Parts: sequence; C-alpha cells; structure tokens
Amino acid sequence: MDWDHELDAIGLLCPLPVLKARKRLQGLEAGQVLRLIADDPAAVIDVPHFCFEQGYELVSANTDNPAHVYLIRKG
Repeated sequence: MDWDHELDAIGLLCPLPVLKARKRLQGLEAGQVLRLIADDPAAVIDVPHFCFEQGYELVSANTDNPAHVYLIRKG
C-alpha cells in the first residue's frame, strides 16, 4: 500500500511516537495515510489504542521486526 507521509520515530520512547504521529496527522487531509516507523516496545499497544481513541484507521501493523511499521489513515 502507498502512503502520503512518513514519520521515523526510531529511538523515541513512549509517548513520543504517538505524540509525533498525532501532530503529523493533524496536518494531513482526510483519507491520507501516514507511515509510522517505531521501535518502542510499547508502540504495539499505544498505536492501536491511539488510532481507536482518535478515530483514525489502522490500515496495517507490521510488528515482526524490531522496527514496527504502521499505516494510519486519517478519517
């Protein structure tokens, strides 16, 4: 899947990956997709919860590698 913007949050710990994603998503138009890359172990819980709470669609989550890749669509 394609994405419109990318956020590299490697090396950032909770809550920074989600806070930076929130800020980046605010600048996107509805329907655009953010690709978030994070290696914070808490991201596997934080990112899905953040999407649910904010009304964003978590299109995919690849958590098989140390660097997790999330695709988030702004609603």
